[in-house]
Amino acid sequence: MPRLSEVIAALDALWPPSRAEQWDAVGTVCGDPDAEVARVLFAVDPVQEIVDEAVELGADLLVTHHPLYLRGTTTVSAGTFKGRAVHTLIKNDIALHVAHTNADTADPGVSDALAGALDLRITGPLVPDPTDPQGRRGLGRICELDHPETLREFAARAAARLPRTAQGIRVAGDPDMTVRTAAVSGGSGDSLFAQVRAAGVDVFLTADLRHHPASEAREQSPLALVDAAHWATEWPWCEQAAAQLDAVSERHGWGLRTHVSRTVTDPWTAHAPSTTSPTTPGAPN
Repeated sequence: MPRLSEVIAALDALWPPSRAEQWDAVGTVCGDPDAEVARVLFAVDPVQEIVDEAVELGADLLVTHHPLYLRGTTTVSAGTFKGRAVHTLIKNDIALHVAHTNADTADPGVSDALAGALDLRITGPLVPDPTDPQGRRGLGRICELDHPETLREFAARAAARLPRTAQGIRVAGDPDMTVRTAAVSGGSGDSLFAQVRAAGVDVFLTADLRHHPASEAREQSPLALVDAAHWATEWPWCEQAAAQLDAVSERHGWGLRTHVSRTVTDPWTAHAPSTTSPTTPGAPN
């Protein structure tokens, strides 16, 4: 079996920490470099439910997309929920490693996995990495559909192929408009509207779209918007990442067993459709 340091070196080769944003917190959070690794669990969020799943699975390494301590900390007290996660991991000899924005812009990266889940044909990055001479790395992906379909059908495709969440899929635009090209970006994407408009695509699929940026984007162009849950747009990366580590393990003869958590860690747990319009008597002003 490989040592943790060897597995981490392989993960860092897939998603170099140097390519993470300066504000990000990626890399190994806890773990003994000399410990042996046989089983690895991939997940989006390093929350207690996932940590407990890693314990139950008998994992030696938990790899998550989201950082545990994005803004640093002065304590790992088990009296805090993040500290409790660290204590649980260390007590059970489980290492935690994070690949966040360095996985977002990788080739393949988070948006490649999202495009793959939707069966879209990638033509290039939405925001190319200027340090990549091949022009394949970068944030988001520009895609083509195999055949035109309506926005309604495109949204239904997203609803059917992404993991189910309480939010589901929100749409802004004429449901009957024709969609031939799309931009996708896993996670929060409303900072990318200028690049999406420059790409000239028909629809932008991402997550966490806020009222004002979305409203302004719709006023500036006929671009349609498809808004999915943050967790749902990034979960496909876990399967892609596990497959990448499987390939590394096979090349080295490590015999690693990789697993992908199916636990839904999207924070929203229910959805109640609105039933009252502003013109209905008794509606709030």
